[in-house]
Amino acid sequence: MNSQEGTPVSSASIPALHLAVALDGTGWHPASWREPVARPRDLFTAGYWADLVAEAERGLLDFVTFEDGLGLQSSHPFEPDGRGDQVRGRLDAVLLAARIAPLTRHIGLVPTAVVTHTEPFHLSKAIATLDYVSTGRAGLRVQISARPNEAAHFGRRTIPRIDPERLPEQWALASGLFDEAADYVEVVRRLWDSWEDDAEIRDEATGRFVDRGKLHYIDFEGPHFSVKGPSITPRPPQGQPVVTALAHQTIPFRLVARQADIGYVTPHDADEARAIVDEIRAEQREAGRAQEPLHVFGDLVVLLDEDPAAARARLARLDDLAGTPYTSDARVFAGTPAQLADLLQELRAGGLTGFRLRPAVLGHDLPAITRGLIPELQRRGAFRRAYEADTLRGLLGLARPANRYAATATA
Repeated sequence: MNSQEGTPVSSASIPALHLAVALDGTGWHPASWREPVARPRDLFTAGYWADLVAEAERGLLDFVTFEDGLGLQSSHPFEPDGRGDQVRGRLDAVLLAARIAPLTRHIGLVPTAVVTHTEPFHLSKAIATLDYVSTGRAGLRVQISARPNEAAHFGRRTIPRIDPERLPEQWALASGLFDEAADYVEVVRRLWDSWEDDAEIRDEATGRFVDRGKLHYIDFEGPHFSVKGPSITPRPPQGQPVVTALAHQTIPFRLVARQADIGYVTPHDADEARAIVDEIRAEQREAGRAQEPLHVFGDLVVLLDEDPAAARARLARLDDLAGTPYTSDARVFAGTPAQLADLLQELRAGGLTGFRLRPAVLGHDLPAITRGLIPELQRRGAFRRAYEADTLRGLLGLARPANRYAATATA
């Protein structure tokens, strides 16, 4: 049980919020590495990340996400910026999650994978392995890449440079990449199902380790992939690890609706949240998934202090260090934990089922979430007081899905 004090508020008719934290470098503000609590010298050590995830688990959060990419971070959305005054370089998110998994017991671990230049077969077994290492707490954040410099690392395809002045005309490129991502996830999901749950026999007396009749070719043929299967890794403990994706407008909303268990969106108020949720639900119906659970989480960048003026002053000081005001795709919130709790409940009225918070300075704002925001939400009856499930799907209220090939075989 959480040891933090608070007066419980009955919320029997209101489902508890789901909360995740997005981990990236020393924090989401580009000047975060210059803060005294930032630990930039530890950034590429396992201990640094283990400490962050332990703090998140102490706060009973549903899961953490780990950012990743196939090129150096950049302040420009479509190309390198050549800067050396901000954090550049990352550890591999999937490998990092696997390293952290044995050090945790309850919290979900959701690494980012760029699917545009990687193979679904490789990623399927990597995430299945993470699910085994974490005993059922793995997820995946799917991300595309439209950067020519990242395509140049692989030499298999050419991606034209995106001209910000001609974005409406260039959505066709983005649409193709998101369609490819949807097929990618479909391949990954089928590979996770390519072993039936009881395919492993392990009978020493008869010498039968596996029932080959319960391993299935997926025989996927599409415009982007041709994959035979089966996987080399048995079906993950969750059956299907949780698939997530960030979406900002209709084309990525469609990916979320077709293939995700969680979509991250970036509304700035409750009305915008409501419109986004309505659009995703419409796309979900169009994709034939109306009866399937699909979480929609709101993303926010957060700076938390006990005094709202202190939070605003900290943001201004970070902006001065960075040399420019911080902007984000998501709403930037600077205030107290209680004010953030008010905002989350307000945005929740727009149909969001949870939130993924992006701490501006991880060393400061992550503890402010776990030790300030969480007790405040608990006092309001809006957040758990103990972990109630042992798997990430369980924490999110998602049932373990049946194996599609086992159902076919027994029909």
